Amino acid sequence: MSVLRDAVVDVDDDGRIAHVGPAATAPATDAPVTRVTGLLMPGLVNTHAHTPLTVLRGMGGDLPLMRWLLEVVWPAEAKLDGADVRAGMLAGTAEMLRGGVTTSAEMYFQSEHVVEAVLEIGSRVVLTPGIITAPGMERLGTWQQMRDAITRWIDADGLRFGPGERIELGYGPHAAYTLPTEAIVTTAALARERGALMQLHVAEAVGEDDDVRAEFGSVPAMLEATGSLGGRVLAAHAIQLSDEDIAILARHDVAVAHCPGSNAKLAAGTARVAELRTAGVRMGLGTDSPASNDDLDMWEEQRLASLFARLRGADATALTAADALAMATREGGRALGRDDLGVLAPGAWADVAHVRLDDPAFIDPDDDAQLISNLVWASGSRGVCDVWVAGEPVLTDGAPTRVDPGDVLAGARRVATKVKS
Repeated sequence: MSVLRDAVVDVDDDGRIAHVGPAATAPATDAPVTRVTGLLMPGLVNTHAHTPLTVLRGMGGDLPLMRWLLEVVWPAEAKLDGADVRAGMLAGTAEMLRGGVTTSAEMYFQSEHVVEAVLEIGSRVVLTPGIITAPGMERLGTWQQMRDAITRWIDADGLRFGPGERIELGYGPHAAYTLPTEAIVTTAALARERGALMQLHVAEAVGEDDDVRAEFGSVPAMLEATGSLGGRVLAAHAIQLSDEDIAILARHDVAVAHCPGSNAKLAAGTARVAELRTAGVRMGLGTDSPASNDDLDMWEEQRLASLFARLRGADATALTAADALAMATREGGRALGRDDLGVLAPGAWADVAHVRLDDPAFIDPDDDAQLISNLVWASGSRGVCDVWVAGEPVLTDGAPTRVDPGDVLAGARRVATKVKS
């Protein structure tokens, strides 16, 4: 990560960055100028989330993964309609914007309502509508119907659409333990044909994929053996991995969405971050569901990722502040197959966060290394005051510009009450 002093970010009429550099060498312009003190940085990229589940936050919070899903989450989700999904997505996205998150990679259902919320609040989403066979999900159709609905949507609207291309579509086969192998194989083929991202849960908890391991050895081995790799594939969690599994991910350029907060809360395990990075696997950070984390704070994920990597390897240099910040920005974009997200560079989308430096967290903001260290370890989300997506202000002085925060909270609380009734 690099720091530019007294710098300028120019945004073109399409909402992309036209120039980044010192003010002294900036091109002349007649465009309006917004002068800010403090720090401008790329918006954070949340590479794995189920944000509509904001409305289930705190339910079953002391259960392990499979009991949490079977006894709490899936029965509660069966009660959610489209308006409920929209309300949860609005509430969670408002929370993410307040923390400087401009893009989230979402796996969820009734996805047209996720899109409605994103376009309303002005954020950005890489949306992989869920494909699943699980208790209560029969109301959404068969896995074939879910898969084919995504294909029709992509073929009708394209991979990216909306103002500033705020929406990107992909495929979200939930996991090897919630789908037959055929579902993943056929979905992978459709995603490759369209250049779409395929996001799925991989090797999250011990015991979840025993049947797949008995047949293939592991989920990565199954994906390789069935020809399901080779396109844009994002493996969420990827905790229970062998050396050969890591080699498979690296061999096929599979990216990983590392979710340390959710992994720890569900006692799913500690990912092999150092080994994955050494193997050259692209890695971003994700919050996972706000029902399992229980927040959407990507600054907390940076700190947890660094702490767990250091503890696992007994190495205080295993994941530095700069490394963690890169995983939450540039590397998160790369994990999604997007070089136009998570960076301040010409051609990238002008998704920008403004962080105040007039805070005790910043002891010596004139020292580049200390500035980044203070940003990650001490300031975090509380320093974010303004956010732009595609050059448009979507958060000003800590408040969303397009929605009323009180209405958003009331909507989420209405859904939470309904689910528990």
